[in-house]
Formats: sequence, structure tokens, C-alpha cells
Amino acid sequence: MTTWITRPETPADVDVVRDINLAAFSTPEEARIVEALRADPGAWIDGLSFLSLAADGTPVGYALLSRCRVGGRAALALAPCAVVPSAQRTGAGSAAIRAALEAARARGENVVVVLGHATYYPRFGFAPASRFGIRAPFDVPDEALMALALDPEAPVPSGTIDYPAAFGV
Repeated sequence: MTTWITRPETPADVDVVRDINLAAFSTPEEARIVEALRADPGAWIDGLSFLSLAADGTPVGYALLSRCRVGGRAALALAPCAVVPSAQRTGAGSAAIRAALEAARARGENVVVVLGHATYYPRFGFAPASRFGIRAPFDVPDEALMALALDPEAPVPSGTIDYPAAFGV
């Protein structure tokens, strides 16, 4: 089991983040989404874009939390999450996600939504968003749209997710 070092993205990491997303996905769409989110002051939150580093310090994994709204209230969207092919299935992505979620919790954020694999995201505490009364603005299988309350004592908003324009929905 590898112990991953994680850290927030810095301005010097812009090209590295792009390269990770280009390597991890079959199209450049996720890299474009990150760039569009970075350019949107209403969506980008400094300190909630995380990298996981290989033993030699090379960034290999990435996770981004950006501002969205649920029922008109502030929430976060987890996307994209990316790992270069040579480091996939090693925990690099999980480490970046955990670091981003912990940073969000430390900032007093509460709700995080993710659209993804129903067998992957529950390990971080995500559950079907429908349990919270949260829904997507498009048709999606119930098990693929998940939510996480970072502070179980705080109220969780319900309603439709309003994603940043970068997501194109």
C-alpha cells in the first residue's frame, strides 16, 4: 500500500493538471472543464484543487471541488478526478479526493455532490443524492448521483443542482 503525499494545486501546476486530465481521459473535455472552472470566479475556490504525488514528487493524481448550488444554497461538485494511467488503481486518486474533502470540511463547507461510479464513491461516505432530496438537472441513474454531508450536524439543502457553466448543463 502506497502512502501518497497530497497538496493543493499552485499556479505553477496548471500545465501539470492539464496533462493529468489529458492522460486520464479519452477526450480533452475534462481538461477544458478544469480550465473553464479556473477562469470562473464564482466556481473556482482556491485550495480545493488537489494533487497526489508519486514518491519522486511527480504529480500523478488530481481531484477538484468547485462551487455549485443545491436548491439555491452553496454546495460543492467533485469533478473531475483523474489519475495518469501508470498510477491508476494505486490509491493516488483516493488520496487526492480525501485531501480535497478534508480541506473543504476544514473550510466549513458541508455538501458535496458527485456524478460517478456507484461502487467507487461510497468509500468516501457518498450516498445516493436522492436520500437528501438532491437531484440533477438532467436524467441520471439514481445510483450514479451521490452526495456527502461533510458535517452531519448541519442541514443539507435539497433541490436541483445548479452546476457551474463549465459543465455545460
